Amino acid sequence: MLTESTDYVIGVDTHAERHAFCLVEARSGRVLDACELPASRRGYRAALRFARRGGRGRRVWALEGSGCYGVGLTRLLERTGERVVEVERPKRRGRDGRCKSDLLDAERAARAVLADQKLAEPRAGGEREALRLLLAVREQEVAVCRAGLNELRALLVTAPDELRERLQGLSRGALVGACARLRRRPGSEPALAACVLALTTCAGRVAEARARAAELEREITRLVRALCPQLLAERGVGPISAGYLLVAWSHKRRRRSEAAFARLAGVAPIPASTGKTIRHRLDRGGDRKLNRALHTILLSRRRTDPDTIAYIERRLSEGKTQRDAIRCLKRYLARSLYRLLERTATTA
Repeated sequence: MLTESTDYVIGVDTHAERHAFCLVEARSGRVLDACELPASRRGYRAALRFARRGGRGRRVWALEGSGCYGVGLTRLLERTGERVVEVERPKRRGRDGRCKSDLLDAERAARAVLADQKLAEPRAGGEREALRLLLAVREQEVAVCRAGLNELRALLVTAPDELRERLQGLSRGALVGACARLRRRPGSEPALAACVLALTTCAGRVAEARARAAELEREITRLVRALCPQLLAERGVGPISAGYLLVAWSHKRRRRSEAAFARLAGVAPIPASTGKTIRHRLDRGGDRKLNRALHTILLSRRRTDPDTIAYIERRLSEGKTQRDAIRCLKRYLARSLYRLLERTATTA
């Protein structure tokens, strides 16, 4: 129990400009003090003095949004040796649940930690945080490239005949290069000149987004090799999928078991049985980026891995659907990759 290993819990409700703090005595659950401080380095140091002054003993900080608005406070607390745990936004239930203020939310965060025996640590910073940032920016660049290619295809539908006949049927790479090389001729028709300008502008945007995405992917690959090179040796695991796995996993023993990691990935089986029908369904929750990474790995293995192909065929022969077979394989992937990360990855 947490009450046996700590004396005080400081609940924190984090916001962009100000944080609310509530100091609670662990054994009695009594509120000792509360305050609001600015979300700045000066405010973080004041919060640390507030906790040391009112809670002279073993302390635990319970933060909402430790990876968002509370990331600055989390970094300072970890540097100073304080114990920090992550809590979800407390659910406001019953008669008292109708009351809402930042100080009340901070108190609820502290009490949620006192009632919970499975405490979650904040995700790691350092190289893991660098990997998260690069993946987020690369995803935006890929989205820009995809939107630009769709726009190029749409422009060709109504382009003048001489342009459409020359460009139609080209692959994506060839289409971008051909559109980028187009030039407006003096005295050409206004519609043709406008179409050429639109195509070259769109192609330039796609080419720039591709170059930036490739540069980001090279840096992502470097970080993945530094953190867990064994992950890239697994069949079907590329640098982007490996990056999402490392970001969700964060560091050793953050997730208490491989089952908890599977639940985070949204691949744990959910019972959906009724009467004589015994079945499980897919989980639509969890970390969808992590789920997508597992799905991408599985798609690659379905084409190239003999064991995966044989497993799917066997399940289909037993009367299972392809969706059921994929669900089982995702669960297996989550188990095996979690164990690999726990065994070999360097803590970010």
